[in-house]
Amino acid sequence: MAPRKEQQIFQATLELLAAKGYGGLTVEGVAERSGVNKTTIYRWWPSKPALLAAALVEADLLAMEPPDTGGLRGDLEALVRGMATLLTRPPAADVAVAALGAAVHHPELAEAVRHFFADRFAREEVVFERARRRGELSAEADPMLIVDLLAGAVWLRAVFRGLPLDDDFAAHAVSTVLDGALAP
Repeated sequence: MAPRKEQQIFQATLELLAAKGYGGLTVEGVAERSGVNKTTIYRWWPSKPALLAAALVEADLLAMEPPDTGGLRGDLEALVRGMATLLTRPPAADVAVAALGAAVHHPELAEAVRHFFADRFAREEVVFERARRRGELSAEADPMLIVDLLAGAVWLRAVFRGLPLDDDFAAHAVSTVLDGALAP
């Protein structure tokens, strides 16, 4: 499938998820919104959960490239700012909240969300590999725990508490997490 057409399908999938929730997301609706036949969608993705899983990982809307600021602290602050943007600006914020909320009640969607987070972490691991090579991060530090602590802070503050993420939030969150994880 042509990359542009695939992105149109993914965009339509995520727009419908944000607008109508998981229950209102249908392959027929995606086909109509993206301008392709539903048989084309089913040829590439056998089910709604498979389509959504692919859209969560591959859509330009949720794209993420790991930062490279030259230092672990700067890289992590950039990651936190990226997470904050994702969770506070529509339509990405609506997609993230709808996907996570629906995953609680739909095991097939829960697997798609787990795949999304696994893919994200796999992309973020390079930040920690570079930091270890530079001697900034102890060998005992757990990169997934660091990401979970930082992402959890963003999710809790932005989504669950509805509090603003100030300009200095990323620096404060990273400092709080890293001060005990930096190599001597």
